[in-house]
Amino acid sequence: MNSTELGRLWDRIAGTQPAPEEWLVVVTATLALIAVVPNVLWRRTRNTITIAHEGGHGLAALLTGRRLSGIRLHSDTSGLTVSRGRPTGIGMVLTAAAGYTAPSLLGLGGAWLLADGRITLLLWLATALLAAMLVMIRNVYGALTVILTGSAFLLVSWLASPATQSAFAYTVVWFLLLGGVRPVFELQSKRRHGGAPDSDADQLARLTDAPAVLWLFLFHAVSLCSLIGGGRWLLGL
Repeated sequence: MNSTELGRLWDRIAGTQPAPEEWLVVVTATLALIAVVPNVLWRRTRNTITIAHEGGHGLAALLTGRRLSGIRLHSDTSGLTVSRGRPTGIGMVLTAAAGYTAPSLLGLGGAWLLADGRITLLLWLATALLAAMLVMIRNVYGALTVILTGSAFLLVSWLASPATQSAFAYTVVWFLLLGGVRPVFELQSKRRHGGAPDSDADQLARLTDAPAVLWLFLFHAVSLCSLIGGGRWLLGL
């Protein structure tokens, strides 16, 4: 590929696209809401949130200098990220805190890109992140899930029309923003009934001596503020 072709490819990726009609933004938000609220659909779509959750753990581990050993995704929508390093300290705290906040923060970043018209760039960045995550997946189900998700992004970004790219990107970002809220409430409910004794919030409580309820409040604050801020960007408010 010569420099001219590379330049055209870069212009295609980094260029801006026109914002969709307001009705399409509302429709994509509705589709995302339907994918999050009913339990029968949520049991399937939650896998995407798990990818973002475990990816957040993994990225935070790498950024704080920990050694990422691997990531596993399970068919019950649970996951596990294993990293090596000091068992305490700021690196471990940030790694533990990144899981429940990652989907919402990714959604917020995506909303910012879409508000700036960077639809194709968002799709390519998502594909690149999924490809990087695939390297660290350590089980067959997890690899298959990431490959299928990444393939969807790649096919849409490469083959779909601008209108289809826009609808897909807006739906994904709305789903991350809305889907980032529900797991925190689910965790709160489980802890209220004596479940999830080794949750991220409980691990953070042991690491910092701050009560788990305080970490739950942080997770709620990040997810809800991201939904409000990202939603305003997507709606052009």
